[in-house]
Amino acid sequence: MPTRSLTAVDQPEPTGHKHVKMRRFCMALIDVSGTLHIEDQAVQGAVEAIDRLRASGIPFRFVTNTTKESKRALHNRLSSLGFHISPEEIFTSMTAARKILEAKKWRPWLLVSDEALEDFEGISTDNPNAVVVGLAPERLNYANMNMAFDMVFNRGAHLMAIHKSRYYQTKHGLALGPGAFVSGLEYATGIKAQVVGKPDAAFFHSAIPGALSTHKLNEIVMVGDDVRDDVQGALKAGLSAILVKTGKYKEGDEKTIEQECTFVANDVVQAVEYILEEL
Repeated sequence: MPTRSLTAVDQPEPTGHKHVKMRRFCMALIDVSGTLHIEDQAVQGAVEAIDRLRASGIPFRFVTNTTKESKRALHNRLSSLGFHISPEEIFTSMTAARKILEAKKWRPWLLVSDEALEDFEGISTDNPNAVVVGLAPERLNYANMNMAFDMVFNRGAHLMAIHKSRYYQTKHGLALGPGAFVSGLEYATGIKAQVVGKPDAAFFHSAIPGALSTHKLNEIVMVGDDVRDDVQGALKAGLSAILVKTGKYKEGDEKTIEQECTFVANDVVQAVEYILEEL
């Protein structure tokens, strides 16, 4: 992609004046669960860190694979925790999944939580020709997996994974994600699922506003706690990436990254400090 041109703020001042320093990033994509909060508890200092990032003028967007609740419910949760954000600043894998379903005219059987169903309102589910799997602990059981197998293997339905995370963070510790169930369906049917959310490169790219399309991708940084979905996914998509040691982070995760991680931070507070450092 072409290098970004200097804006008025980047232009050197007249001789005799101090040059305005540039920041290393033009935009931040920020994970939600495990990075900003764990269930109903905000990460310490996260609210203030996001406020500071907003005050800096650097644009950002919250990107999440969550399928446990709708975008509206997630916004309400974050607002109740003190975060000052708008719904338009949240980009979810369910938003991306809906766009694909509409574009391909697929009629889904939705294996998602009840709280997430409102994000698919208006999508026809009559005579489904696609199985859509999200994180739905109450629905990911043998009977439903066998029905999904039958639809894909015997009846030719499409298979979509809203995301394929291995595990997620709860207040009680790590819990099994939908990735194991999606992989099981892929193994049994021989059909590869279309994965919508992180770490798919298209998901990261679609979260970037068109106004920033003239910037280098590595000037956009992803901040997250998942070494595979957040960090490796972003790096493979051409972005920079910061791994935070909260949420699902496990000691030594940074050593497993195939490409060099841009920065490893203790938490989102330190990650924002790094983003705001001047060059």
